[in-house]
Amino acid sequence: MFSAAVVLIISTALCLFYFQILCEMILRREFDRPYFRAIVNAIRLEFPHWRKLPERTGRPVDYPAFRLALQCDFDALTYLLKKAGKVTSRRHAVEVWLLVLYFRLLFLGLAVRRALRLREKSPVLKLTAILQYFANTLGQRVNVRSLSAMAPSEYVV
Repeated sequence: MFSAAVVLIISTALCLFYFQILCEMILRREFDRPYFRAIVNAIRLEFPHWRKLPERTGRPVDYPAFRLALQCDFDALTYLLKKAGKVTSRRHAVEVWLLVLYFRLLFLGLAVRRALRLREKSPVLKLTAILQYFANTLGQRVNVRSLSAMAPSEYVV
C-alpha cells in the first residue's frame, strides 16, 4: 500500500514537471513582431503594468488588485481568442488550451503562495508571460494595422 502511494506521488510530480516544461517551451515561441502592444493598447489590458511593478519597486504586489486585473485580462483575452477567427492549425489550439490550464494552475498556486507567505515574483512573471503570449497570438490572428482605426465594439468578429 505504501509503495503504491509513493509511485502515485512520484508519477503525479513527473507529470506536472513535464507539463510545466511543455508550457514553458510554448511560451518561448518567438513572434515575428510584438503584436501584444497593439492589443494591450486597443483593449486596455493591465498585465504589462503588473509585470514591471515588482521589478521597479521590489516590494510585494497588491494581491487583491493584481488578482482582479489579471483575471479580467485573462477573461478578455481568452474570449477574444475564441472569437477572433479561425485557428490556423490544431497545434495552435492545443497550445492555447494548455496555456489556459497552466494559467489557472499558476493562479491557484499564487493563492497558495500568498497564504503561506512565499515569494510571489516568479508566478507573477509567469502569469504575465502567458497573457503576453495570448495577446501576441490574438494580434497575429487579427489584422493589427486596422485595429487602431476600429472601435472597441468591432474587435469581436
